[in-house]
Amino acid sequence: MTESTPTAGVILIGNELLSGKTQDSNLQFIGQRLADLGVRLQEAVVIADIEATIIATVNDYRTRYDYVFTTGGIGPTHDDITSASVAKAFGVRLVKHPEAVRRLERAYQRAGLSDERMKMAEVPEGATLVDNPISQAPGFQIENVFVLAGIPSVARAMFDSLAPTLQGGPAIVSESVDGYLAESSLAKRLGEIDQRFPDVDIGCYPFFRNRRFGANVVARGTDATAVREVIDLVFELMDELGGEPERPD
Repeated sequence: MTESTPTAGVILIGNELLSGKTQDSNLQFIGQRLADLGVRLQEAVVIADIEATIIATVNDYRTRYDYVFTTGGIGPTHDDITSASVAKAFGVRLVKHPEAVRRLERAYQRAGLSDERMKMAEVPEGATLVDNPISQAPGFQIENVFVLAGIPSVARAMFDSLAPTLQGGPAIVSESVDGYLAESSLAKRLGEIDQRFPDVDIGCYPFFRNRRFGANVVARGTDATAVREVIDLVFELMDELGGEPERPD
């Protein structure tokens, strides 16, 4: 990757993710969308609904990455503490955003805007809203931190609404090839290819399929020609070694 490629970190917040009761799908979506926008996702973490942990993680990530995205913990229940924790991370008050209140009043005109629902209008002082076209309860941005809902459909809608504000570099493209070979049989030659293409990230990942072991090699970078050349070389290497290479659809 080039040095000009902006970087990002993702913080997935929620006890339900750590317990295994909820399977996360936000990371895959955000990672792909960031790649399309030319932003390199460098790190992601899953943390519990613990104030001190959220504060420490947000403060760590926002100093190391150009963009930080959090998901989860901005709903109306007692364990939705992300907004308050982010406010503390920035050392500002948690306030009711007038526009967020108006949006919630419209959304809950028939059902009524309870105190619990009003909680979803609270954001750190100075934050700007991130639109939520699905249920209206907004996310927010404060400096380089974007706070999104945990519900996948809402998180995706929020991300799509904020995406035009992100400044990315060239789109990050990726290609891959599978072969029925042990990683160790590819290691030396892959290292040589890696040295020839310093601006392409090359990863090798084992798999077990059809009762056979194999390796999936993925190349990622901003130069589509270089990425394709790497995969062509790996394909030839796998074919030479009898690995029956194929490119996933």
